[in-house]
Amino acid sequence: MGAFLSQRARLESGMVGIGIVGLPNVGKSTLFNAITKSSVEAGNYPFTTIDRNVGVVALPDRRLEPVADLFAKGGRRPRTVPTTVEFVDIAGLVRGASRGEGLGNQFLAHVRDVAAIAHVVRCFEDPNVVHVSGQIDPLADIETIETELALSDLAALERRAERLRRAAKGTDDPLVELRQVEALQAALDAGQPIRPLLAERGWTLPPDLRLLSVKPVVYVCNVAESDLHGDGPHVEAVREVAAARGADVVVISAQIEREVAEFSDEEASELLADLGLERPGLERLVEAGYEVLGLITYITANDKEVRAWTLRRGATVVEAAAQVHSDMQRGFIRAEVIHWTKLLEAGGTVAARARGWIRTEGKSYEVQDGDVVYVLFNV
Repeated sequence: MGAFLSQRARLESGMVGIGIVGLPNVGKSTLFNAITKSSVEAGNYPFTTIDRNVGVVALPDRRLEPVADLFAKGGRRPRTVPTTVEFVDIAGLVRGASRGEGLGNQFLAHVRDVAAIAHVVRCFEDPNVVHVSGQIDPLADIETIETELALSDLAALERRAERLRRAAKGTDDPLVELRQVEALQAALDAGQPIRPLLAERGWTLPPDLRLLSVKPVVYVCNVAESDLHGDGPHVEAVREVAAARGADVVVISAQIEREVAEFSDEEASELLADLGLERPGLERLVEAGYEVLGLITYITANDKEVRAWTLRRGATVVEAAAQVHSDMQRGFIRAEVIHWTKLLEAGGTVAARARGWIRTEGKSYEVQDGDVVYVLFNV
């Protein structure tokens, strides 16, 4: 028995999505509204957004349409279904959030639940939109947010260390973790990032120790229309910080993106062309967020549907099948795989098979981004 995977894949993770984080009035909710085309309240004062808001956003994927063309039959073309990315709009953090200022404990808990962070930084001047500190200083804003995350982590590590000290009592296992926790505390106390330390020593955090400052970050520069190409000094300053942290930077105007989201496709294309942009900045943000989560997309296709699926980078084809149905994992025989570019070059599966371009792969095969996958199984 064989079947193309035909249900939406789900990542098995306790933390999902990308949290939109930043100081109040930097444009987070305006950005979220544009991403999701939803109606989250956005106002000119701190804490307009108190509860977190969740939106599921289609990942732009220009591979699906040409693949769908190959599977058209009898004048009928299969529908295309993109994969998605979850964004969480988290209310603005302020200095002292780690001590509970500005509803800080609630907001930090929301950050703790996401897998990655889109850190929105205000890089525009506007006297009509107040700034919580009274001036536009992207580097100071970044430092404020990252300090609060680090302080929250320090408190969590201290609680963990105390518990480990009580549990140790001469046994080895708690002492091993205690030494790791103390090393992380020392790094944070010294103002050093702990992601490099974890990578350097090959440490994996316990699942219940969900530190905030180790989450992967994309810096989102919210700029004025005049700086859409990111040439201004504020954006350059953020790029320097991001480069030092090995993070990506996406330059957008949240207000322009909101306008684009409300237009028809034709009107949006005209507006972007007038602004000298090839595509919306939100597409780049969604793609950057997907990448920072360590995800890839593979494709399944037949004459009814061409679908993109989300999979963590490095996962096997059996893991991909298991996301859909346990029977596929239990009865896995083999997978037939071809990269989408080779499928297009061949002009379809029949020609690709005749050329020997469709490979047979076993259980250990690691699915690659852009693979078109067909699973054969028997139960």
